[in-house]
Amino acid sequence: MSLRLPQRTGRMRIDPAYAIVNIVLLLIFFFLVSGREQEIESQLQLAETTELPAGNAPPPTLEIISANNWILNGQPVRPELLAAALPADDQPIHLLIDRGANSGLLLQVLNRPELADRPIRLVTRRAGASE
Repeated sequence: MSLRLPQRTGRMRIDPAYAIVNIVLLLIFFFLVSGREQEIESQLQLAETTELPAGNAPPPTLEIISANNWILNGQPVRPELLAAALPADDQPIHLLIDRGANSGLLLQVLNRPELADRPIRLVTRRAGASE
């Protein structure tokens, strides 16, 4: 017993519905991703101190000017001597850094072992505040 299948006539055609579905899915993904970025950007606001004059942050205040130029409570301190200069209690450390500073510098400071278990509060200066 032999089974004969009918022969194909003409070329096989691709259903145009597949292309429409692909385009619709791509548009959905595009709007999901682009809408999410706008939502995140609109929620991001940089902190800025409006009532704290320069130099009046509560102690201990660590001011980071550059990678090797640090000031702790108004006195210059070398980064490698920070552990000895910090008070022994668990008071929060007020970290003052320029809001335009490189984020890598801030991450380096926050990753230091002497600051690992201490509470940190970021403080910024009001625009145009004098030293």
